[in-house]
Amino acid sequence: MKCPLCGGTESRVKDSRDIGDAIHRRRECEHCKGRFSTYERVEKFHLMVIKRDQRREDFDRQKLYIGIRKACEKRPLPVGEIENAVEEIEQELYRLGRQEVPSNVIGELVMEHLQRMDKIAYIRFASVYRSFGDVETMFEEIQNLLNRAKPTSET
Repeated sequence: MKCPLCGGTESRVKDSRDIGDAIHRRRECEHCKGRFSTYERVEKFHLMVIKRDQRREDFDRQKLYIGIRKACEKRPLPVGEIENAVEEIEQELYRLGRQEVPSNVIGELVMEHLQRMDKIAYIRFASVYRSFGDVETMFEEIQNLLNRAKPTSET
């Protein structure tokens, strides 16, 4: 394992945690004493994404992470919350048990997670994912979000 800080090849595992389908290891470089994380995952069946135009492409966990991270940019989220969301979404996709998943299924899972994580990030992602054509459409989505967030009162 190469240290991302100095390139050294010797590291010591300081902490290991099971995080569902992976093991998170906290390591310390023997050379520079820097700390870094690694993840060990069981290799699963190959997941393909069916795009809107019916093209197929490999599922890319990094692409999912970047999309969520962009929506959450400059938002006050705890460290690791985006990674946890990506992990949960990926697990949900594999639990479907299908080798091909339509991109809209992934988009809706992202929307569900962002709605729970951060409302602003949700609206940011929705504005791109749903291609809001005008301010009125975005306003309707915000109204729907606010209506879902209000507790219902018993009369």
